[in-house]
Amino acid sequence: MSGADAAPATGAARGSDAASGAAVVSGVDVVIIASGGANIASLQFALGRLGVTATLSADAARIRAATHVILPGVGAAADAMQRLRAAELDRLIPTLTQPVLGICLGMQLLHTFSDEGRTECLGVIAGRARRFPEDPDRPVPHMGWNTLQLTSDSPLLADMPSVAWAYFVHSYALPCAATTLATTDYGAAFSAVVQWRNFCGVQFHPERSGAAGARLLHNFLTRH
Repeated sequence: MSGADAAPATGAARGSDAASGAAVVSGVDVVIIASGGANIASLQFALGRLGVTATLSADAARIRAATHVILPGVGAAADAMQRLRAAELDRLIPTLTQPVLGICLGMQLLHTFSDEGRTECLGVIAGRARRFPEDPDRPVPHMGWNTLQLTSDSPLLADMPSVAWAYFVHSYALPCAATTLATTDYGAAFSAVVQWRNFCGVQFHPERSGAAGARLLHNFLTRH
């Protein structure tokens, strides 16, 4: 698939969490890092459908005590890193030992560098986010539904739909690498899901990705 497409009219891509088979999760303490990103309410609502009440916090002790940590992100890399540095979270995040999930810009921030604003990022995962090339057939940002191609077996991707649709909004992307678990094509393949040790990231928005997004969040909380 060369571009972002509309999700199928059948609703398979936008199926309910029940359709994903994702059961209610218990026994987890989830903290969403308060880094100024948007869509926090949508993310908390998606987690709530899994039975999880997530805390929004920029407190280092609270983040370190969580069983699972989520780094969301919408906006510019330089601004996001400035906020993390101001709260000294740029030092904390790379030291975390519990499962950590970066979403969209949050995934890019886990990497070494972003061409957006020539920004030094957290450096947890090797890689450089680059802007999509301009193409009249592929507008930038890449926005809308697109499919995931699973390239590696991982508990994070267990029981995903056979055709997994996800919702993307981004202008920068990471190339495919040894850490890539799933790719998406937008003129060329890029990393849609990555994992390195306890750190993983998704370029799409699971909170807006129906059955596939619910399944991934469930797997992150129970299998990662």
